[in-house]
Amino acid sequence: MKSILRTSALAAATLAALGLASTAVAGGRSDLVRAHLDQGRPHVAGELIVKFRDGTDAVAQQRAMGRANGAFRDNLSPSRSGRGVGGDVALLSVKGHRSLADAIAALEADADIEYAEPNWIVNHSATSNDTLFTGGNLWGMYGDASSPANQYGSQAAEAWAQPEGATCGNVVVGIIDEGYMYTHEDLAANAFKNPGEIAGNGIDDDGNGLADDVYGWDFDGNNSSVFDGTADDHGTHVAGTIGGVGGNGKGVAGVCWSVRLMGAKFLGSRGGTTANAIKAVDYFTDLKLRHGLNIVATNNSWGGGGYSQALKDAIDRANAANILFIAAAGNSGANNDATAAYPSGYTSPNVIAVAATTSVGGLASYSQYGATTVDIGAPGSGIVSTVPVAQGKGKKATVGSGYASYNGTSMATPHVAGAAALYAYRNPGSTAAQIKAAILGSAVPTPSLQGKVLTNGRLDVSGY
Repeated sequence: MKSILRTSALAAATLAALGLASTAVAGGRSDLVRAHLDQGRPHVAGELIVKFRDGTDAVAQQRAMGRANGAFRDNLSPSRSGRGVGGDVALLSVKGHRSLADAIAALEADADIEYAEPNWIVNHSATSNDTLFTGGNLWGMYGDASSPANQYGSQAAEAWAQPEGATCGNVVVGIIDEGYMYTHEDLAANAFKNPGEIAGNGIDDDGNGLADDVYGWDFDGNNSSVFDGTADDHGTHVAGTIGGVGGNGKGVAGVCWSVRLMGAKFLGSRGGTTANAIKAVDYFTDLKLRHGLNIVATNNSWGGGGYSQALKDAIDRANAANILFIAAAGNSGANNDATAAYPSGYTSPNVIAVAATTSVGGLASYSQYGATTVDIGAPGSGIVSTVPVAQGKGKKATVGSGYASYNGTSMATPHVAGAAALYAYRNPGSTAAQIKAAILGSAVPTPSLQGKVLTNGRLDVSGY
Protein backbone atom coordinates (compact mmCIF):
# COMPACT_ATOMS: atom_id res chain seq x y z
CA MET A 1 0.00 0.00 0.00
CA LYS A 2 1.44 3.37 -0.98
CA SER A 3 1.77 6.14 1.55
CA ILE A 4 -0.37 9.22 1.05
CA LEU A 5 2.64 11.34 2.03
CA ARG A 6 4.08 11.18 -1.47
CA THR A 7 0.92 12.81 -2.84
CA SER A 8 0.85 15.72 -0.44
CA ALA A 9 2.76 18.09 -2.72
CA LEU A 10 0.25 17.58 -5.52
CA ALA A 11 -2.64 17.97 -3.12
CA ALA A 12 -1.21 21.17 -1.66
CA ALA A 13 -0.62 22.65 -5.09
CA THR A 14 -4.08 21.63 -6.22
CA LEU A 15 -5.85 23.07 -3.21
CA ALA A 16 -3.85 26.28 -3.37
CA ALA A 17 -4.89 26.73 -6.99
CA LEU A 18 -8.49 26.04 -6.03
CA GLY A 19 -8.34 28.64 -3.29
CA LEU A 20 -7.15 31.30 -5.70
CA ALA A 21 -9.84 30.37 -8.19
CA SER A 22 -12.48 30.50 -5.46
CA THR A 23 -11.53 34.05 -4.56
CA ALA A 24 -11.71 35.12 -8.19
CA VAL A 25 -15.16 33.57 -8.71
CA ALA A 26 -16.59 34.98 -5.49
CA GLY A 27 -15.61 38.51 -6.47
CA GLY A 28 -17.58 38.38 -9.72
CA ARG A 29 -20.40 36.06 -8.67
CA SER A 30 -23.23 38.41 -9.65
CA ASP A 31 -21.72 39.12 -13.06
CA LEU A 32 -21.19 35.39 -13.61
CA VAL A 33 -24.81 34.58 -12.78
CA ARG A 34 -26.06 37.28 -15.14
CA ALA A 35 -23.74 36.02 -17.90
CA HIS A 36 -25.14 32.51 -17.47
CA LEU A 37 -28.67 33.89 -17.73
CA ASP A 38 -27.70 35.76 -20.90
CA GLN A 39 -26.31 32.51 -22.31
CA GLY A 40 -29.73 30.97 -21.90
CA ARG A 41 -28.74 28.32 -19.37
CA PRO A 42 -31.94 26.54 -18.31
CA HIS A 43 -33.66 27.62 -15.09
CA VAL A 44 -37.08 27.46 -13.44
CA ALA A 45 -39.16 30.41 -14.59
CA GLY A 46 -40.17 32.80 -11.82
CA GLU A 47 -38.05 31.23 -9.08
CA LEU A 48 -35.02 32.53 -7.20
CA ILE A 49 -32.80 31.18 -4.44
CA VAL A 50 -32.10 33.89 -1.86
CA LYS A 51 -29.55 33.98 0.95
CA PHE A 52 -30.48 36.34 3.79
CA ARG A 53 -27.70 37.79 5.89
CA ASP A 54 -27.17 36.16 9.26
CA GLY A 55 -29.43 37.53 11.96
CA THR A 56 -32.08 38.90 9.59
CA ASP A 57 -35.47 38.54 11.31
CA ALA A 58 -38.79 37.58 9.74
CA VAL A 59 -40.00 41.16 9.38
CA ALA A 60 -36.86 42.23 7.53
CA GLN A 61 -37.03 39.14 5.32
CA GLN A 62 -40.62 39.89 4.34
CA ARG A 63 -39.70 43.49 3.56
CA ALA A 64 -36.73 42.40 1.45
CA MET A 65 -38.82 39.90 -0.50
CA GLY A 66 -41.31 42.64 -1.26
CA ARG A 67 -38.67 44.34 -3.42
CA ALA A 68 -39.17 41.61 -6.02
CA ASN A 69 -42.82 40.78 -5.36
CA GLY A 70 -41.40 37.61 -3.90
CA ALA A 71 -43.33 34.91 -2.02
CA PHE A 72 -41.73 32.19 0.10
CA ARG A 73 -41.90 28.71 -1.49
CA ASP A 74 -39.44 26.51 0.37
CA ASN A 75 -36.80 26.45 3.09
CA LEU A 76 -33.31 25.53 1.83
CA SER A 77 -31.43 26.27 5.04
CA PRO A 78 -29.20 23.39 6.11
CA SER A 79 -30.83 23.23 9.55
CA ARG A 80 -34.39 23.39 8.13
CA SER A 81 -35.21 25.10 11.42
CA GLY A 82 -37.94 27.27 9.97
CA ARG A 83 -36.52 30.34 11.70
CA GLY A 84 -37.83 33.56 10.18
CA VAL A 85 -39.10 33.06 6.64
CA GLY A 86 -37.36 29.87 5.66
CA GLY A 87 -34.28 30.50 7.76
CA ASP A 88 -31.18 31.85 6.03
CA VAL A 89 -31.73 30.39 2.55
CA ALA A 90 -35.10 30.34 0.82
CA LEU A 91 -36.65 29.49 -2.52
CA LEU A 92 -38.90 32.34 -3.69
CA SER A 93 -41.43 32.76 -6.45
CA VAL A 94 -41.19 36.21 -8.02
CA LYS A 95 -43.34 38.07 -10.50
CA GLY A 96 -43.84 41.43 -12.17
CA HIS A 97 -40.29 41.85 -13.51
CA ARG A 98 -39.08 42.10 -17.09
CA SER A 99 -36.52 39.39 -16.35
CA LEU A 100 -35.05 37.34 -13.53
CA ALA A 101 -31.96 39.54 -13.78
CA ASP A 102 -34.10 42.54 -12.82
CA ALA A 103 -35.58 40.63 -9.88
CA ILE A 104 -32.09 39.65 -8.75
CA ALA A 105 -30.93 43.25 -8.93
CA ALA A 106 -33.93 44.41 -6.89
CA LEU A 107 -33.27 41.84 -4.18
CA GLU A 108 -29.51 42.37 -3.99
CA ALA A 109 -30.09 46.11 -3.52
CA ASP A 110 -31.43 45.25 -0.07
CA ALA A 111 -28.84 45.27 2.71
CA ASP A 112 -30.41 42.18 4.32
CA ILE A 113 -29.87 39.97 1.27
CA GLU A 114 -26.46 38.43 0.69
CA TYR A 115 -27.24 37.12 -2.79
CA ALA A 116 -30.04 36.03 -5.13
CA GLU A 117 -29.73 33.62 -8.02
CA PRO A 118 -31.80 31.49 -10.44
CA ASN A 119 -32.98 28.00 -9.60
CA TRP A 120 -30.97 26.31 -12.36
CA ILE A 121 -32.11 23.13 -14.09
CA VAL A 122 -29.57 20.29 -14.37
CA ASN A 123 -29.55 16.82 -15.96
CA HIS A 124 -27.57 13.59 -15.59
CA SER A 125 -24.45 13.45 -17.77
CA ALA A 126 -24.66 8.35 -17.91
CA THR A 127 -11.78 -11.52 -9.09
CA SER A 128 -14.97 -12.01 -9.39
CA ASN A 129 -17.05 -14.94 -10.51
CA ASP A 130 -19.68 -12.45 -11.69
CA THR A 131 -20.74 -13.45 -15.18
CA LEU A 132 -20.30 -10.10 -16.87
CA PHE A 133 -16.83 -9.76 -15.34
CA THR A 134 -15.59 -13.19 -16.40
CA GLY A 135 -17.24 -12.76 -19.79
CA GLY A 136 -15.05 -9.79 -20.64
CA ASN A 137 -17.73 -7.12 -20.33
CA LEU A 138 -16.39 -5.07 -17.40
CA TRP A 139 -13.24 -3.57 -18.90
CA GLY A 140 -13.51 -0.60 -16.56
CA MET A 141 -12.76 -2.88 -13.60
CA TYR A 142 -9.81 -4.69 -15.21
CA GLY A 143 -6.09 -4.14 -14.68
CA ASP A 144 -2.87 -5.00 -16.46
CA ALA A 145 -2.56 -8.40 -14.77
CA SER A 146 -6.17 -9.34 -14.09
CA SER A 147 -7.99 -12.01 -16.02
CA PRO A 148 -9.55 -10.73 -18.23
CA ALA A 149 -7.06 -7.86 -18.53
CA ASN A 150 -7.11 -4.30 -19.83
CA GLN A 151 -4.33 -1.90 -18.92
CA TYR A 152 -6.68 1.06 -19.37
CA GLY A 153 -9.20 -0.17 -16.81
CA SER A 154 -9.40 1.25 -13.29
CA GLN A 155 -7.17 -1.56 -11.92
CA ALA A 156 -9.96 -2.39 -9.46
CA ALA A 157 -9.49 -6.12 -10.09
CA GLU A 158 -5.87 -5.83 -8.97
CA ALA A 159 -6.96 -4.01 -5.84
CA TRP A 160 -9.36 -6.89 -5.12
CA ALA A 161 -6.43 -9.31 -5.32
CA GLN A 162 -4.53 -7.45 -2.58
CA PRO A 163 -4.72 -8.79 1.01
CA GLU A 164 -7.35 -6.18 1.93
CA GLY A 165 -9.65 -7.53 -0.79
CA ALA A 166 -12.72 -5.79 -2.20
CA THR A 167 -14.62 -5.03 0.99
CA CYS A 168 -15.60 -1.57 2.17
CA GLY A 169 -17.15 -2.46 5.52
CA ASN A 170 -19.45 0.23 6.84
CA VAL A 171 -18.36 2.95 4.41
CA VAL A 172 -21.36 4.81 2.93
CA VAL A 173 -21.53 6.54 -0.47
CA GLY A 174 -24.47 8.82 -1.25
CA ILE A 175 -25.92 8.70 -4.76
CA ILE A 176 -27.26 12.15 -5.72
CA ASP A 177 -29.00 11.38 -8.97
CA GLU A 178 -32.20 9.72 -10.07
CA GLY A 179 -33.41 7.02 -7.74
CA TYR A 180 -31.64 3.68 -7.66
CA MET A 181 -33.14 0.18 -7.57
CA TYR A 182 -32.16 -0.92 -4.08
CA THR A 183 -33.93 -4.26 -4.62
CA HIS A 184 -31.81 -5.16 -7.67
CA GLU A 185 -30.25 -8.62 -7.39
CA ASP A 186 -26.76 -7.10 -7.55
CA LEU A 187 -27.44 -4.15 -5.22
CA ALA A 188 -29.86 -5.29 -2.50
CA ALA A 189 -27.16 -6.63 -0.20
CA ASN A 190 -25.40 -3.24 -0.26
CA ALA A 191 -28.48 -1.03 0.14
CA PHE A 192 -27.93 1.04 3.26
CA LYS A 193 -30.80 1.55 5.66
CA ASN A 194 -30.92 4.70 7.77
CA PRO A 195 -30.49 3.36 11.33
CA GLY A 196 -32.40 6.31 12.76
CA GLU A 197 -35.65 5.49 10.93
CA ILE A 198 -38.32 2.86 11.53
CA ALA A 199 -39.76 1.81 8.20
CA GLY A 200 -43.41 2.43 7.47
CA ASN A 201 -44.50 4.18 10.66
CA GLY A 202 -44.96 7.58 9.00
CA ILE A 203 -42.88 9.24 11.72
CA ASP A 204 -39.71 11.31 11.41
CA ASP A 205 -37.82 9.13 13.87
CA ASP A 206 -34.39 10.71 13.40
CA GLY A 207 -35.58 14.33 13.50
CA ASN A 208 -34.36 15.48 10.10
CA GLY A 209 -37.79 16.58 8.92
CA LEU A 210 -38.28 13.55 6.65
CA ALA A 211 -40.50 10.64 7.63
CA ASP A 212 -39.48 7.09 6.66
CA ASP A 213 -36.30 8.04 4.81
CA VAL A 214 -35.04 4.49 5.25
CA TYR A 215 -33.21 4.14 1.91
CA GLY A 216 -32.84 7.89 1.38
CA TRP A 217 -35.21 10.59 0.14
CA ASP A 218 -36.80 11.69 -3.13
CA PHE A 219 -36.39 15.48 -3.21
CA ASP A 220 -37.99 15.67 -6.64
CA GLY A 221 -41.19 13.96 -5.53
CA ASN A 222 -40.87 14.98 -1.85
CA ASN A 223 -41.42 11.46 -0.55
CA SER A 224 -39.53 8.45 0.78
CA SER A 225 -39.73 6.46 -2.47
CA VAL A 226 -36.19 6.66 -3.83
CA PHE A 227 -36.92 4.19 -6.63
CA ASP A 228 -39.85 4.75 -8.96
CA GLY A 229 -39.40 2.22 -11.76
CA THR A 230 -37.53 1.76 -15.00
CA ALA A 231 -37.04 5.51 -15.52
CA ASP A 232 -34.52 5.39 -12.67
CA ASP A 233 -32.01 3.54 -14.83
CA HIS A 234 -29.25 6.17 -14.68
CA GLY A 235 -29.05 6.19 -10.89
CA THR A 236 -29.18 2.40 -10.79
CA HIS A 237 -26.36 2.14 -13.35
CA VAL A 238 -24.22 4.49 -11.26
CA ALA A 239 -24.91 2.42 -8.14
CA GLY A 240 -23.74 -0.80 -9.77
CA THR A 241 -20.37 0.67 -10.73
CA ILE A 242 -19.78 1.98 -7.23
CA GLY A 243 -20.95 -1.07 -5.34
CA GLY A 244 -22.44 -3.91 -7.34
CA VAL A 245 -22.16 -7.02 -5.14
CA GLY A 246 -19.07 -9.00 -6.12
CA GLY A 247 -18.48 -12.71 -5.84
CA ASN A 248 -22.13 -13.68 -5.99
CA GLY A 249 -21.93 -15.48 -9.32
CA LYS A 250 -24.20 -13.09 -11.18
CA GLY A 251 -24.14 -9.85 -13.10
CA VAL A 252 -21.47 -7.26 -12.32
CA ALA A 253 -19.05 -6.34 -9.57
CA GLY A 254 -18.61 -2.75 -8.41
CA VAL A 255 -15.32 -1.14 -7.47
CA CYS A 256 -16.13 -1.87 -3.81
CA TRP A 257 -18.06 -5.10 -3.30
CA SER A 258 -19.65 -4.31 0.05
CA VAL A 259 -19.91 -0.52 0.16
CA ARG A 260 -23.15 0.81 1.62
CA LEU A 261 -25.28 2.75 -0.88
CA MET A 262 -27.86 5.40 -0.05
CA GLY A 263 -29.95 7.50 -2.41
CA ALA A 264 -30.95 11.15 -2.62
CA LYS A 265 -33.13 11.40 -5.69
CA PHE A 266 -33.49 14.86 -7.18
CA LEU A 267 -33.51 14.18 -10.92
CA GLY A 268 -36.92 13.49 -12.40
CA SER A 269 -38.28 13.12 -15.92
CA ARG A 270 -37.52 16.79 -16.68
CA GLY A 271 -34.15 16.92 -14.95
CA GLY A 272 -33.61 18.49 -11.54
CA THR A 273 -33.25 21.87 -9.89
CA THR A 274 -30.49 23.55 -7.96
CA ALA A 275 -32.83 23.93 -4.98
CA ASN A 276 -33.33 20.17 -4.74
CA ALA A 277 -29.63 19.51 -5.34
CA ILE A 278 -28.85 21.72 -2.32
CA LYS A 279 -31.27 19.71 -0.20
CA ALA A 280 -29.70 16.44 -1.37
CA VAL A 281 -26.15 17.53 -0.55
CA ASP A 282 -27.18 18.83 2.88
CA TYR A 283 -29.15 15.63 3.53
CA PHE A 284 -25.97 13.55 3.59
CA THR A 285 -24.04 16.17 5.54
CA ASP A 286 -26.74 16.16 8.20
CA LEU A 287 -26.79 12.37 8.40
CA LYS A 288 -23.05 12.32 8.98
CA LEU A 289 -22.88 15.16 11.48
CA ARG A 290 -25.95 14.36 13.58
CA HIS A 291 -25.99 10.58 13.35
CA GLY A 292 -22.34 9.70 12.87
CA LEU A 293 -22.82 7.73 9.65
CA ASN A 294 -19.57 6.93 7.88
CA ILE A 295 -20.42 8.86 4.69
CA VAL A 296 -17.18 9.51 2.80
CA ALA A 297 -18.42 10.70 -0.60
CA THR A 298 -21.36 11.55 -2.79
CA ASN A 299 -21.52 10.62 -6.47
CA ASN A 300 -22.78 13.44 -8.69
CA SER A 301 -23.18 12.25 -12.27
CA TRP A 302 -25.12 15.31 -13.42
CA GLY A 303 -24.56 18.85 -14.57
CA GLY A 304 -25.88 21.94 -16.27
CA GLY A 305 -27.22 25.35 -15.37
CA GLY A 306 -25.12 28.25 -14.19
CA TYR A 307 -23.10 29.21 -11.15
CA SER A 308 -24.92 28.85 -7.83
CA GLN A 309 -23.39 30.25 -4.66
CA ALA A 310 -26.04 28.43 -2.64
CA LEU A 311 -25.03 25.06 -4.09
CA LYS A 312 -21.35 25.83 -3.60
CA ASP A 313 -22.11 26.72 0.02
CA ALA A 314 -23.76 23.30 0.44
CA ILE A 315 -20.73 21.59 -1.10
CA ASP A 316 -18.51 23.57 1.29
CA ARG A 317 -20.62 22.33 4.22
CA ALA A 318 -20.04 18.79 2.98
CA ASN A 319 -16.32 19.54 2.83
CA ALA A 320 -16.36 20.67 6.45
CA ALA A 321 -17.94 17.29 7.28
CA ASN A 322 -15.19 15.47 5.32
CA ILE A 323 -17.48 14.30 2.54
CA LEU A 324 -16.04 14.25 -0.98
CA PHE A 325 -18.17 15.60 -3.83
CA ILE A 326 -17.24 13.53 -6.89
CA ALA A 327 -18.66 15.05 -10.08
CA ALA A 328 -18.93 14.32 -13.79
CA ALA A 329 -17.02 16.71 -16.05
CA GLY A 330 -19.82 16.74 -18.64
CA ASN A 331 -20.53 15.26 -22.06
CA SER A 332 -20.34 18.14 -24.55
CA GLY A 333 -16.68 17.65 -25.48
CA ALA A 334 -15.91 21.21 -24.36
CA ASN A 335 -12.92 22.63 -22.51
CA ASN A 336 -14.14 23.44 -19.01
CA ASP A 337 -11.20 25.80 -18.49
CA ALA A 338 -12.68 28.02 -21.20
CA THR A 339 -16.39 27.55 -20.39
CA ALA A 340 -17.19 26.72 -16.79
CA ALA A 341 -19.30 23.62 -16.13
CA TYR A 342 -21.10 22.89 -12.88
CA PRO A 343 -21.13 21.25 -10.42
CA SER A 344 -17.73 19.78 -11.39
CA GLY A 345 -16.31 23.29 -11.77
CA TYR A 346 -16.96 24.46 -8.22
CA THR A 347 -13.70 25.30 -6.48
CA SER A 348 -14.55 23.67 -3.17
CA PRO A 349 -11.58 21.54 -2.06
CA ASN A 350 -13.67 18.36 -1.75
CA VAL A 351 -14.67 18.33 -5.44
CA ILE A 352 -13.12 15.71 -7.73
CA ALA A 353 -14.02 16.37 -11.38
CA VAL A 354 -13.91 13.29 -13.61
CA ALA A 355 -13.41 12.92 -17.37
CA ALA A 356 -14.25 9.76 -19.32
CA THR A 357 -11.76 7.44 -21.01
CA THR A 358 -12.19 4.63 -23.52
CA SER A 359 -11.09 1.00 -23.40
CA VAL A 360 -8.03 1.82 -25.52
CA GLY A 361 -6.87 4.66 -23.30
CA GLY A 362 -8.25 7.62 -25.20
CA LEU A 363 -10.13 10.61 -23.89
CA ALA A 364 -13.72 9.89 -24.93
CA SER A 365 -14.81 12.14 -27.80
CA TYR A 366 -17.80 13.44 -25.81
CA SER A 367 -15.93 14.00 -22.55
CA GLN A 368 -15.39 17.51 -21.30
CA TYR A 369 -11.90 18.23 -20.06
CA GLY A 370 -9.80 20.96 -18.50
CA ALA A 371 -6.15 21.16 -17.49
CA THR A 372 -7.09 23.03 -14.30
CA THR A 373 -10.81 22.33 -13.85
CA VAL A 374 -10.98 18.55 -14.39
CA ASP A 375 -8.91 16.36 -12.11
CA ILE A 376 -8.65 12.83 -13.49
CA GLY A 377 -9.89 10.41 -16.12
CA ALA A 378 -11.72 7.13 -15.49
CA PRO A 379 -13.47 4.47 -17.60
CA GLY A 380 -16.63 5.93 -19.11
CA SER A 381 -17.31 4.31 -22.51
CA GLY A 382 -19.06 0.98 -22.91
CA ILE A 383 -19.59 0.57 -19.17
CA VAL A 384 -21.86 -2.33 -18.24
CA SER A 385 -23.76 -2.01 -14.97
CA THR A 386 -27.07 -2.61 -13.22
CA VAL A 387 -30.40 -1.27 -14.53
CA PRO A 388 -34.07 -1.94 -13.84
CA VAL A 389 -35.96 -3.68 -16.66
CA ALA A 390 -39.65 -4.04 -17.38
CA GLN A 391 -41.02 -7.57 -17.19
CA GLY A 392 -44.43 -8.64 -18.43
CA LYS A 393 -47.23 -6.45 -19.70
CA GLY A 394 -50.37 -4.78 -18.47
CA LYS A 395 -51.51 -5.65 -14.95
CA LYS A 396 -48.82 -8.33 -14.72
CA ALA A 397 -46.00 -5.90 -15.47
CA THR A 398 -43.20 -5.82 -12.92
CA VAL A 399 -39.71 -4.37 -12.65
CA GLY A 400 -36.82 -6.81 -12.62
CA SER A 401 -33.04 -6.83 -12.41
CA GLY A 402 -31.14 -6.19 -15.62
CA TYR A 403 -27.82 -4.97 -17.03
CA ALA A 404 -26.90 -2.53 -19.78
CA SER A 405 -23.95 -0.72 -21.34
CA TYR A 406 -23.91 3.10 -21.09
CA ASN A 407 -21.44 5.81 -22.09
CA GLY A 408 -20.64 9.11 -20.40
CA THR A 409 -18.74 10.96 -17.75
CA SER A 410 -21.68 9.83 -15.62
CA MET A 411 -20.22 6.33 -15.90
CA ALA A 412 -16.65 7.46 -15.16
CA THR A 413 -17.57 9.28 -11.95
CA PRO A 414 -18.77 6.23 -9.96
CA HIS A 415 -15.46 4.47 -10.61
CA VAL A 416 -13.83 7.28 -8.63
CA ALA A 417 -16.55 7.22 -5.95
CA GLY A 418 -15.94 3.50 -5.48
CA ALA A 419 -12.22 4.15 -5.26
CA ALA A 420 -12.81 6.73 -2.53
CA ALA A 421 -14.82 4.19 -0.53
CA LEU A 422 -12.13 1.55 -0.92
CA TYR A 423 -9.43 3.94 0.25
CA ALA A 424 -11.52 5.12 3.21
CA TYR A 425 -12.04 1.56 4.39
CA ARG A 426 -8.36 0.67 4.06
CA ASN A 427 -7.27 3.88 5.78
CA PRO A 428 -9.68 4.50 8.67
CA GLY A 429 -9.98 8.09 9.80
CA SER A 430 -8.78 9.55 6.51
CA THR A 431 -9.99 13.06 5.77
CA ALA A 432 -11.61 14.06 2.49
CA ALA A 433 -8.41 15.91 1.59
CA GLN A 434 -6.28 12.82 2.22
CA ILE A 435 -8.54 10.59 0.15
CA LYS A 436 -8.55 13.09 -2.71
CA ALA A 437 -4.76 13.44 -2.55
CA ALA A 438 -4.34 9.65 -2.69
CA ILE A 439 -6.65 9.29 -5.70
CA LEU A 440 -5.06 12.13 -7.66
CA GLY A 441 -1.53 11.23 -6.61
CA SER A 442 -1.91 7.66 -7.86
CA ALA A 443 -3.16 8.62 -11.33
CA VAL A 444 -1.41 6.78 -14.15
CA PRO A 445 0.13 9.19 -16.69
CA THR A 446 -1.82 8.83 -19.95
CA PRO A 447 -0.90 10.49 -23.27
CA SER A 448 -4.50 11.29 -24.22
CA LEU A 449 -4.99 13.11 -20.91
CA GLN A 450 -1.75 15.11 -21.03
CA GLY A 451 -2.76 18.75 -20.66
CA LYS A 452 -6.42 17.73 -20.55
CA VAL A 453 -6.80 17.01 -16.82
CA LEU A 454 -4.95 18.26 -13.75
CA THR A 455 -3.17 14.97 -13.04
CA ASN A 456 -2.47 14.20 -16.72
CA GLY A 457 -3.64 10.71 -15.91
CA ARG A 458 -6.31 8.10 -15.24
CA LEU A 459 -7.63 6.34 -12.16
CA ASP A 460 -5.58 3.55 -10.58
CA VAL A 461 -7.52 1.90 -7.77
CA SER A 462 -4.61 -0.41 -6.96
CA GLY A 463 -2.30 2.53 -6.30
CA TYR A 464 -3.10 2.91 -2.63
